Amino acid sequence: MHRQDQLEPSPVSLSLLHWYDRHRRTLPWRAAPGQRPDPYVVWLSEIMLQQTTVAAVAPYFCNFVTRWPTLAALAEAPLEDILQAWAGLGYYARARNLHRCASLLSKGRGGRFPATAEELEQLPGIGPYTASAIAAIAFDQPEAAVDGNVERVISRLYAIQRPLPEAKSEIKNLVRALVPLDRPGDFAQALMDLGATVCTPRSPGCNVCPLGFGCVASKSGIAETLPLKSARQRRPLRYGTAFWIERADGAVLLRRRPEKGLLGGMMEIPSSDWRAERSHGEDEAPLKASWNKHAGRIEHTFTHFHLILEIWKSSIIETGELLTDGHFRWVMPEDLSAEALPSVMRKIVAAVDSPKPLLERTVSS
Repeated sequence: MHRQDQLEPSPVSLSLLHWYDRHRRTLPWRAAPGQRPDPYVVWLSEIMLQQTTVAAVAPYFCNFVTRWPTLAALAEAPLEDILQAWAGLGYYARARNLHRCASLLSKGRGGRFPATAEELEQLPGIGPYTASAIAAIAFDQPEAAVDGNVERVISRLYAIQRPLPEAKSEIKNLVRALVPLDRPGDFAQALMDLGATVCTPRSPGCNVCPLGFGCVASKSGIAETLPLKSARQRRPLRYGTAFWIERADGAVLLRRRPEKGLLGGMMEIPSSDWRAERSHGEDEAPLKASWNKHAGRIEHTFTHFHLILEIWKSSIIETGELLTDGHFRWVMPEDLSAEALPSVMRKIVAAVDSPKPLLERTVSS
């Protein structure tokens, strides 16, 4: 919803924009003062920044815009290349939606992004926050873009006592009331910068904050306690087995995961299903072989569960039917770094490369 009733910016908005003009961060995707933001660059950076830090995103972003400098170039790229370039950044559905969105816009809208949050939210991979952020930053629409940094700033500014996520709608309404009709894109980025550099989770810089004059939490001495958060439920555990299979020439067997689902379309060290209970995972090996259990194991935390993987190793001579299955591919060890392997699979590679011994137990599948 756009605000049409705010004739004059609030003191909070004016103070924040004045601070931003002097202290704005220099980021590879941020337009310089006086430059018009490129919607493609804004969209790409906002998708990458979802649930990820600026420091982690920066090298990926620079690589992407070097390889695919335009929306059309990204749309024409094979999905496998995009997944490969994304490997290690996590939340891989974002990469698949990135490709889908680029293709849709190139074919259906002549390569042009819609300017409103309502239209942007209809595109693959763009939720309410991302739509608001793109509309504000790329098109100067008066939208309330509320990420974690903004939630923290507003929770402290008004000393909100409701915990997150229950307070999200209240916070968004408060931000919406502050958005100036002039420079809404700069205002959105200023709030993000303030939360990232001054109003930090621990030891906030209240003495240098441009909003200190009106911050209820700072005046009450409770800034560091906010925002309040509801107690998190413990992530459930899942277990599985990864199968490290080496061919006579040293090549390692990889398998492409199904397009839909967790880590969809990514390459993996073949593994069993990931279940709530431990099982004899070697029964789910992709081929019959003699297996040695590796002494190490892998632990990896996903959004909704924590995974524990055992590693079983085998060396084979006959590859059999795998050669005719398009989901499998043999890759030399020195080429594994170039594959679209998610972080959990790279942990397996690192574990196998470590000097840990194999356990004596040998099984056949």
